[in-house]
Amino acid sequence: MSPVHEAIAAAKRDRDGALISYLPVGFPDLDASVDAAVALVENGVDVLELGLPYSDPVMDGPVIQAATQVALEGGFRIRDAFTAVERIRSRVDAPVLLMTYWNPVVQYGVDRFADDLASAGGAGLITPDLTVDSGADWLAASDRTGLDRVFLAAPTSTDERLRLAVENSRGFVYTVSTMGITGAREDLDAAARTLIARLREQGADSACVGIGVSTAEQIAEILTYADGAIVGSVFVKALADGGVPAVAELGARLAAGTGR
Repeated sequence: MSPVHEAIAAAKRDRDGALISYLPVGFPDLDASVDAAVALVENGVDVLELGLPYSDPVMDGPVIQAATQVALEGGFRIRDAFTAVERIRSRVDAPVLLMTYWNPVVQYGVDRFADDLASAGGAGLITPDLTVDSGADWLAASDRTGLDRVFLAAPTSTDERLRLAVENSRGFVYTVSTMGITGAREDLDAAARTLIARLREQGADSACVGIGVSTAEQIAEILTYADGAIVGSVFVKALADGGVPAVAELGARLAAGTGR
């Protein structure tokens, strides 16, 4: 069983499901991003997603775009992501996924990226703009290194696309709650519930909902039909506005939505 799948399964056994958090590496600086990630685990987060800052983040909303710009201006380099993973894993026992657009992985070298991530203690990779049918290099590298690979499923995906995502993901299938860029929303689309049902029909036993999740109430609702809830923008905003203490407080408050 993959480390991410195991963490989600444990959260489902012990509570209502898993809380997965996203933070960009290097925001507001490398040390603070590591401390914030550790604080989230210490306050109830089950799985960490660390985003690689990217110069053209077309799927990210304004909060994450602003944070990644700060990280890039601060000198972020891809190797910093592996440093962050290693430092986090030395302090807390939670699986850490990197989340990145595919181009930086190609520029770094797919096999080199996989080897460095595995050596740092990382669990795997979320690739929002990589489809299964164009991901042969990553499929091979992740099989060789044993890394998890998380593909996205959207409300517009065909049944065949969903089947491919289910069959080739390890850890969970990232279920996009609504079409559009990331960012907190007051209401989650009913499409998320329908999409999870479609993924179950294709055999998914670990599917988590992200994009727009921002409250404990939303998390509790999601966990009535999904295995985990993914929270990003509100954690990034908390870090921007109040530093690590604000992230820790928000993590504990949102973790209550999992039944803690």
